[in-house]
Amino acid sequence: MKKDSRTPHIQTRLLRMGKHPAYDGGSPVNPAVVRASTVLFDNVAHQRDMRARRGGERLFTYGARGTPTNFALEDAISELEGAYRSKLFPTGLAAIAMTLLAYLKPGDHVLMSDSVYEPARKLSETFLAPYQIECSFFAADGSDAAAKLRPNTRMIYAECPGSLVYEMCDMPALAALAHKHGALLACDNTWGSGVQYRPLALGADISVMAATKYLSGHSDVMMGSVATTEAAWPALSRYCDAFGMTVSPDDAYLVLRGMRSIAPRLAMHESHALQVARHLQSIPEIQTVFCPALEQHPGHEIWKRDCEGTNGLISFELKAGHDQAAADRFIDGLALFGLGASWGGYESLVTPTDMRNARSVADWSGRGIVVRLHIGLEDPRDLIADLDAAFDAMRRG
Repeated sequence: MKKDSRTPHIQTRLLRMGKHPAYDGGSPVNPAVVRASTVLFDNVAHQRDMRARRGGERLFTYGARGTPTNFALEDAISELEGAYRSKLFPTGLAAIAMTLLAYLKPGDHVLMSDSVYEPARKLSETFLAPYQIECSFFAADGSDAAAKLRPNTRMIYAECPGSLVYEMCDMPALAALAHKHGALLACDNTWGSGVQYRPLALGADISVMAATKYLSGHSDVMMGSVATTEAAWPALSRYCDAFGMTVSPDDAYLVLRGMRSIAPRLAMHESHALQVARHLQSIPEIQTVFCPALEQHPGHEIWKRDCEGTNGLISFELKAGHDQAAADRFIDGLALFGLGASWGGYESLVTPTDMRNARSVADWSGRGIVVRLHIGLEDPRDLIADLDAAFDAMRRG
């Protein structure tokens, strides 16, 4: 039989095999991992139609605009945050940077909380200032925010609870203040992760998270997300498309899988952290234990009103007379706590801090050294024993 001249040879057929598997059966529990750069269309009219609509609709048209795996995670985060839509970013800091870029222009002013993630503070110097975007800082509890508004303030950017020592602010009051002034309210929600805190439900327009932390939960993914109200969505979507912001579908799959267990994980983190925090309150070398769930915490009443629990983060301040060398001896004396800057995974971590660089409104010059702990899923009895041994090592020094 004569071979059809259009019947492909084996090398050509190898490139087309297995693309559309046919099978009978049910559906997988988890969405498939769809890896793609190029997306094919049926014909020219189909391609033109998709490209004409993709500015306002979420369509699978090119890998840089996301794949179905990314879309599944976006939908999950939107539901978790109570948002209209969400976007994914390669890191939490990238999510913060794009939030500032999408909504601010030269001549605008952004009012940032004194307690923001320290690299976000540095963005004001390295990125905003060269583009003539003004930035100033208000007290972490929001008490002086109204007095620091300017005629050109276009955004209030808060983090609640705040980085390192977990200051609480009145988010509904900040939202009312921002909206009365014609400004947007953005909030870093990494601490609450949509389970324990929901800024959009409290009046914020934009919620930023480092999905690297509790959403992933396993210390093996870098990712950020931004979730918005419907009114705030178009600007973010437009800028993300223009800058080609996307994430790996494999990473999106891992974060989506991690989200399935976030509620029971956070419950364990909370239980363990509160046991450790109360033990630390009995250590004679400690001046203050920072955790918003503790009754002595300055923002405890707001935490009770607005939050649905606490997580694994606690910090403590050493009493006067204990210098950085003493804190270093304590940290080096730990065996179960890894020395690392992140948090939100299953493991316990410790890191030193420099509160004098992390705050500009609050004066930490006369305060003690602060050490941050992330309490993981280990048995808290073992963690407490490890902490006691480390304090013994500090005393021997």
